[in-house]
Amino acid sequence: MSGRGKKQAVASKSGAAPKKTKSAKAGLTFSVGRVYRLLKRGNYTDRISPGAAIYLTAVLEYLSAEILELAGNAARENKKARIVPRHIQLAVRNDDELNKVFSRVIIAQGGVMPNILSQLLPKKTVGNAASQE
Repeated sequence: MSGRGKKQAVASKSGAAPKKTKSAKAGLTFSVGRVYRLLKRGNYTDRISPGAAIYLTAVLEYLSAEILELAGNAARENKKARIVPRHIQLAVRNDDELNKVFSRVIIAQGGVMPNILSQLLPKKTVGNAASQE
């Protein structure tokens, strides 16, 4: 075996219930055990509380869901079925709070926000306004 993936559950007792993961107990999709392992290996502090890993995992899952929801909306507005980096860029930069979190982040292949300076727009005159009506 390559050592990847879930191990096969071997029931030692016939009536024993299968083990429940920390993520399942917390009601999360992201792996709490993986975040806990990365926190321990990161040498951020001497001791890491298991509750800190659960909290951080919940925050990461919420932020990911928020970004993906907004990027999905941006993709739907552009009549696309697949989210590309441009949609993530549009989603993040149009949301005030996410824009603040990602203020120093450059998204590769994201492009720039559409913006035309008001000084470059043609000036409305009385003749143009009357001809348009």
